[in-house]
Amino acid sequence: MPPALVRRAEEVLVGLESEGGGRTEPPKSDAVMQEDGLQMSFFQLDDPVLQNIKEDLLGMDIDQLTPVEALLKLHEIRKRVGG
Repeated sequence: MPPALVRRAEEVLVGLESEGGGRTEPPKSDAVMQEDGLQMSFFQLDDPVLQNIKEDLLGMDIDQLTPVEALLKLHEIRKRVGG
């Protein structure tokens, strides 16, 4: 585990134990820990490319894809996000 994650977990645990189990701060989502304790989003959620990919994935019947078709879709998505 990354040291920053372990340190943050210890901070949260101490806060929970001292407060009797109450949250010491609001929950954070879609984020990754940084060394300074702040969190950044993995994705720019208002990105139209990501929105289009999400719509495509939600509209896709993944149970009907062959393994080769699924692999081709992954390659297509990687190209769309610039990879």
